[in-house]
Amino acid sequence: MVFVLWTALLLLVLRLGAELVLGALNRAEVRRHAGAPPPAVAAIMDTATYAKAVDYTLEKSRFGVLTEIFDTLVLAMVLLGGVLPALFTEVALWAGPDSVWNHAVYILLAAMLLSVPSLPFDWWEQFRIEQRFGFNKSTPGLWVMDKVKGVLLMLAIGFPLLWALLSLVRWAGGAWWIWGFALMFGFQLLMLILYPKLILPLFNKLTPLPEGDLRTRLMALGDRTGFQAKTIEVIDGSKRSGHSNAYFTGFGRFRRIVLFDTLIAQLTAEELEAVLAHEIGHYRRGHIPKMIALSAVMMLGGFAVVAWLARSSWFNPAFGFPPAQLAPSFLLFGLLSGVVTFWFSPLGNLLSRRYEYEADAFARDAMGGPAAMVGALRKLAQKNLTNLTPHRWFSGFYYSHPTLTEREAALAGNPSAVR
Repeated sequence: MVFVLWTALLLLVLRLGAELVLGALNRAEVRRHAGAPPPAVAAIMDTATYAKAVDYTLEKSRFGVLTEIFDTLVLAMVLLGGVLPALFTEVALWAGPDSVWNHAVYILLAAMLLSVPSLPFDWWEQFRIEQRFGFNKSTPGLWVMDKVKGVLLMLAIGFPLLWALLSLVRWAGGAWWIWGFALMFGFQLLMLILYPKLILPLFNKLTPLPEGDLRTRLMALGDRTGFQAKTIEVIDGSKRSGHSNAYFTGFGRFRRIVLFDTLIAQLTAEELEAVLAHEIGHYRRGHIPKMIALSAVMMLGGFAVVAWLARSSWFNPAFGFPPAQLAPSFLLFGLLSGVVTFWFSPLGNLLSRRYEYEADAFARDAMGGPAAMVGALRKLAQKNLTNLTPHRWFSGFYYSHPTLTEREAALAGNPSAVR
């Protein structure tokens, strides 16, 4: 039992150490280029914007050190302090230790309580750091309302889902984890359709892109690239942030294109067309089903691990829980899985960056050259104060997208220039 606790603590410390080292390397690299950016970077940003991007990157990184240390300490205290077992014992009194519904309530209640310590950090990042650099568009009231809506959604969706999942143990016996995976994966696919229709409107307003040249161009792009979306919608992202994005949701006849209003304000029609062509490239190259399939494999593996841990005589008791109780096993797995998956994240990001290169190439071909895509990427980097000189270990570990200089080199047909 003691060995399990020491192993968990060791993994926590190793992850924190890696995060701190990678962050320090990145800050050092950013400072090294602060006074004299590389020529490729100097061509992207003017001096004032580059200096602001450096300040933004360093400020976010320094704040990240505090949050990483704090989160690790909170998790260690929660795992060792007996808080979770005490809460489990208390909730079990509400309807008996074998009641399914109070086990579901326990997981939700523990998740909500564990999110509370990070709230001051979320607030500081939004209303101090993002505000200082001109990105925050939210208000304290809107921020609080978003948190309240998030909790209510977690209760409304999470409780019946957890209840059904935990009930499968009694119905399916030892094979519950296979059925549990089927339930959760089916729910995930359903949410691809329901999220933009039912949940997203609770936080943002979606409106059809008005008739005009831009809509005509984008719909024509969809037609000639084999991506016929039902509609193009604009989301009021400026309600909360100055950052911008574009994406499509759903699949089959339910798919739709979503553009941030900030993106429309920042880019020309041709550049917006290139950004949309990039997103269509993900669809046409089959990236979405591939990522869904990978997610399914990982989810199935996670369910198998939870089932194995729940059956063991050592996992739950090591953290103060009774053995053979599935709810604590689920909670502990959720809290601790990150210390293992952290070390595999570079592999997932490597695959993601490969897909980004392929989508960029599709956009270049669809637009008849790289100019529009390069122009869009440069403007987005300027407007979002992107770090253009990350340490290669840091970007290799964390970045799901290639750096801008890497993307430009690939778009220009010079892959040897890509790091």
